[in-house]
Amino acid sequence: MAGGMQYRMPAEWERHESTWISWPKNPLTFSPELMESVESAYVSVVDTLSEGERVDILVDDQTVERRVSGMLSGRGSVAFHRIRTEDVWVRDYGPIFVRSADGIVATKWTFNAWGNKYDDLLPDDEAGRKMAASTGLAVIEEEMVLEGGSIDVNGGGMMLTTEQCLLNSNRNPSLSRTQIEAKLKKRLGAEHIIWLKSGIEGDDTDGHVDDIARFVSEDTVVCMVEEDGNDDNFAHLDENLSLLRAAETPSGGKLVVVPLPMPGSLEDGGRLPASYANFYIGNSAVLVPVFNDRNDDVVLERLRSLFPGRKVAGIDCRALVHGLGTIHCATQQQPAL
Repeated sequence: MAGGMQYRMPAEWERHESTWISWPKNPLTFSPELMESVESAYVSVVDTLSEGERVDILVDDQTVERRVSGMLSGRGSVAFHRIRTEDVWVRDYGPIFVRSADGIVATKWTFNAWGNKYDDLLPDDEAGRKMAASTGLAVIEEEMVLEGGSIDVNGGGMMLTTEQCLLNSNRNPSLSRTQIEAKLKKRLGAEHIIWLKSGIEGDDTDGHVDDIARFVSEDTVVCMVEEDGNDDNFAHLDENLSLLRAAETPSGGKLVVVPLPMPGSLEDGGRLPASYANFYIGNSAVLVPVFNDRNDDVVLERLRSLFPGRKVAGIDCRALVHGLGTIHCATQQQPAL
């Protein structure tokens, strides 16, 4: 480690200082007829999370700040930051926060709009830098392309990711798998990486893991499964489930793997990446995307059994998923000191 410094990315359920979000406004992401429902989902997210931690909201200017402030309940802790962004997916362009012996550090990785798919969103790489600088924390910049939604950690050295994303030639073509693993170990404390294969249909991020499998404790993972053998997601999710069940922990034990059923297919000129795995773990609440689907209640009850100390709340994401992401994609946790 450079200078002997050890870094560790905390698990999402560890105590937060705050949650970061960026207020929605891009008409290419959310059409005008959807925006009211999208903003309603954001209000629910902020009002629920702010009961247990500060919510830091990125807005373009004072006019937007005043309008958004008037939409919120005002009961919780909220702070606004006038940092211009192109889109809402702060999980992927914002900093990834880690712990060190000296406190919390913001690691800022390169964001290339998911393999240079969206030239108009490339400026969010710079927005992420401004976001990191605004915290007043030490910032480490990495040239390697990495999105926060492509990884998930247990806080104890284990990480989940996918080959489809991190080994994709549109991310880091000059880096080998071994070199990528070395970077993740050095900056995020990923001592033991479980490589899943590919993600769900409709996901324009090339298989982000936060749509397929998530740690819910140091040795327990939830994994999306498709019950319909004819569905396009069936084979991919079944393969990932098998890999998780076969995976070993650093101590040589096995993970506890809890299946979560997928919601039914949602379409908008093609399949949308609707997944219950895109939940977010706040200090006092777990926010779960729901889709008015028969499996909504099944998943909520299963997650309530896994998070007995937190409120597990369903957030209607039928509008939000039209932007090709939901709650986890739109949030980023800053760990408490």
